[in-house]
Amino acid sequence: MEKTPAPGDVLKDKAAKMTADNEIDIKEAFQRAQKGHNNKAKLVASLKSRYNKLEDKTLFHEEFVHYLKYAMIVYKREPTVENVIEFVARFATSFQSPPKTEEEEQQQQDEEEEEEVEDDHPFLSFIFNFLLESHKANSHAVRFRVCQLINKLLGSMAENAQIDDDLFDNIHQAMLIRVTDKFPNVRIQAALAMTRLQQPRDTDCPTINAYMLILENDTNAEVRRAVLSCIAMSPQTLPKVLKRTRDIKENVRKLAYQVLAEKVHIKAFTIAQRVGLLQQGLHDNSEAVRDIVCSRLLPAWLRQLDGNVIKMLHRLDVENCADTALETLKAVFKSTPTEELLQHRVELDNRKLIPVDSLTCESVLYWRALCEFIKSKGDDGDEMLEQVLPDPATYADYLCGYLKAVPMLSEEQRADFNQLELVMTKEFISQQLIHLIGCLDTNEEGGRKRVLAVLQEMLALPQTPSSLVFLLTEKLLALIPDDHRRIQTVAEIISDVREPITGTSQPVDEKDIRRQQVQLAEVKVRILEAKQTLEDCIAAQEFNRAAELKDSITDLENHRNQILQEIAESNQPADKEIRTEKNDPETLLRCLTMCAELLKQMSIKTRIGKQNVEVIIFLQILPSIANAHPAVRNMAVVCLGTCTLHSKELAKTHMVLLLQIAQLDEVKIRISALRAIIDLLLLFGFQLLSETAATQAAPPSQSPDKQEDEAAVVSDLRTEAAEGLAKLMYTGRMSSTKMLSRLVLLWYNPVTEDDTRLRHCLGIFFQLYARESRAHQEVVEESFLPTVWTLMNAPATSPLAEVDINNVVELIVELTRPSALIKPSEVCVHDYLAVRMCGEMLKDPTAPEVRLYAKTLSNLELSRDDTVRKDLQTLLQQLVEVVTDRVCLRALEKMVSQLVDSKEQAELLSASCIFDGLTLFLRFNIVISHIYLCFSDSDGENVPESVPVVRPSRRAKTAALEKTKLDLNPLINQEANVS
Repeated sequence: MEKTPAPGDVLKDKAAKMTADNEIDIKEAFQRAQKGHNNKAKLVASLKSRYNKLEDKTLFHEEFVHYLKYAMIVYKREPTVENVIEFVARFATSFQSPPKTEEEEQQQQDEEEEEEVEDDHPFLSFIFNFLLESHKANSHAVRFRVCQLINKLLGSMAENAQIDDDLFDNIHQAMLIRVTDKFPNVRIQAALAMTRLQQPRDTDCPTINAYMLILENDTNAEVRRAVLSCIAMSPQTLPKVLKRTRDIKENVRKLAYQVLAEKVHIKAFTIAQRVGLLQQGLHDNSEAVRDIVCSRLLPAWLRQLDGNVIKMLHRLDVENCADTALETLKAVFKSTPTEELLQHRVELDNRKLIPVDSLTCESVLYWRALCEFIKSKGDDGDEMLEQVLPDPATYADYLCGYLKAVPMLSEEQRADFNQLELVMTKEFISQQLIHLIGCLDTNEEGGRKRVLAVLQEMLALPQTPSSLVFLLTEKLLALIPDDHRRIQTVAEIISDVREPITGTSQPVDEKDIRRQQVQLAEVKVRILEAKQTLEDCIAAQEFNRAAELKDSITDLENHRNQILQEIAESNQPADKEIRTEKNDPETLLRCLTMCAELLKQMSIKTRIGKQNVEVIIFLQILPSIANAHPAVRNMAVVCLGTCTLHSKELAKTHMVLLLQIAQLDEVKIRISALRAIIDLLLLFGFQLLSETAATQAAPPSQSPDKQEDEAAVVSDLRTEAAEGLAKLMYTGRMSSTKMLSRLVLLWYNPVTEDDTRLRHCLGIFFQLYARESRAHQEVVEESFLPTVWTLMNAPATSPLAEVDINNVVELIVELTRPSALIKPSEVCVHDYLAVRMCGEMLKDPTAPEVRLYAKTLSNLELSRDDTVRKDLQTLLQQLVEVVTDRVCLRALEKMVSQLVDSKEQAELLSASCIFDGLTLFLRFNIVISHIYLCFSDSDGENVPESVPVVRPSRRAKTAALEKTKLDLNPLINQEANVS
């Protein structure tokens, strides 16, 4: 009876027949391919030559796959294995025809119409089929290598390469399965392999749908990055990629911006998308992301617009996003050489001004940004600044002329959108021109006085738009360093605005005019009579009588002239200068705006005089708080809050009023009052409230109905309150476990999901607060149990029932880690937290939260204190005796094992090293069986894990692996020797 040859002997004999007359065989090719320095092109050509000489390719296929499997069972990215995979991909795709020209492609299409298209090369089809049969293998290493090889095969093909439709569909279906694999590296390779299978014009393309699903839901950042790198851009995929610019992982955000810069034209974005990209990118927490925006995205957009920055500003709608546009220009200027800055400046005339007719929103904003950027260079930029800005006096006249030309619209004209849009544009340009005052050189007295005069004149003019009052006041006060002079200047302007000087005519009294005319008539009659008598006396030669009459006539004529003068004066009414007080909402708002900016600019140490207090508070602010117009009331509250910061006595006097406003007025006004209260508490502390209560009656408490209404308070007020509490806690003005628990619950509450400002504020607060001191960590630790209880007992109808309690617990554990403190402390907060949880579990070992506590214990960072460890060990041993849940028991036993003494740990480490050496020794003896196990089919996505064994320590494993580097040759040779 003949002995049945072993499988290895059969392959060995077959290989010997194949390579009898050749210089290289498959085994040698695989061995040489492992070396990175070998010329793979020559290796591929040599093996391809041998393959082409064979009539029967089957044996070659079988042996090639046999040696390929040695590489495919290795999961780690070993250089030798990567070299083999690269060699296999190059060899398989070497059978494809070289790229064709357009004429050759057209000729091929004509031939395909007459004849059937030939199938793909047999070897390439064989490799693809082998890989597709193996993609469901039990080993994640094999699944990983399958997807990697398919990715490399498809990527190595020519751009115009074609494959069989059935093969295309099979690859497609297999990779769609593998992108849901439980191992991230498998998903990554599967996603990359589908790059060339996309059909962007097909709205129902399965590959693109899978990509979008991965971007939205895959928990692994590297998988999301892989999809970003290969997804085709279309109107359907663009929103998904844009969303990744807000990804939690820095590398994902960075790649998202890079992909958008390289693949998407600026015109493909909406204005909101462009602005959003720049706002997020330029303010990203990661410097690497900000660098990508500045070095890749902005240059790409400028290239697409022929380097025209003004055109880019047109694409951003600068009127509604001036701050973002300014930051964008600043980023552009930073990357521009200094000598080129002036070459690209806006078109200025010989006065170094933009002609009024040429002023646009984009050009004036660019002018402002350029001047501010040069100004920020300090003394180095003075010479350059002189080339883009005139002297202060010239600029002041230029500004004054433009501001006076801004039209005032009546209510009817405001209904015309075109006229309203024109005025809004002129106001925006005016704002930018006012901002430019800060770049002027006002050290020279004459120029500064002219600028001050223009600013005062503009503030006093009733035609000046209200939107410019704040800016004009800010620039005015910036030129006046002395606070007392500031108060005097603003008080004079407010007086001129509130009580403007007007000239009035005194009405003419008709009765006086008639009386004067009667007197004049009587005098004229008497003059005539006296002249007639004088003539008679002269004729009678009564010369004495004639002399008397002559004197009388002279007196009458003088009296007549006097009456005529009085009549003339009566007919010309006299003009008188009088002041008329104006109380319209626009005037009050204008005055309060100046007052608010004055109080804001003044040093908080500057004491406001009693006379000024009366003028500002009693004549301006308090009457306006009762005004019917909401905008006036709001600005009055802002002024009151700012004014009370300058005096504790004023704060105590008006605190009750602010508290009442914070509860009773409109939302916007309540927010202003709340901000004022928070500022006062930050400055003076909570003692201010007790002192206020001692001197004044507290505001009335709300009725139950009112409290129920407040439970549904608007999000803006809620956010402002949360931010204020965070400030008070961080600065140490208050310390409350209950309040911190409420803030944590508010952060996780689904109701606040869309409140970006609230989430951002609290997210930063938690990190800064906990890292600041151990005392803060103790407050966080004390809030742990109340927070957990609230979530565990939340009714099903409450939004808190949707909160993942595990995430909340993980947050508190991370915040209380001793390693997170800025200044390390000897006391470990996690020790107290562990004791608290053990105590809760001992109270009721069957409670549902016991499993949560047990899992959390293993994540704590405990101290090295022997006493604490001994106490914890005692508590844990008691728990092991009473807890019945198997999952909890395993977690508790794991915790106990972490508390063993150092001697036992050393013994375990030694045993782990011995076990690891034995594992490495056995690895070579079971390699053949391992290959068959690896390539056996599994259930696909959810592959069962192997039986858990004792894991050797990381240190022991590293030490053992450092002594050996993976080499496939011993495995191949050992199998040959066994055969």
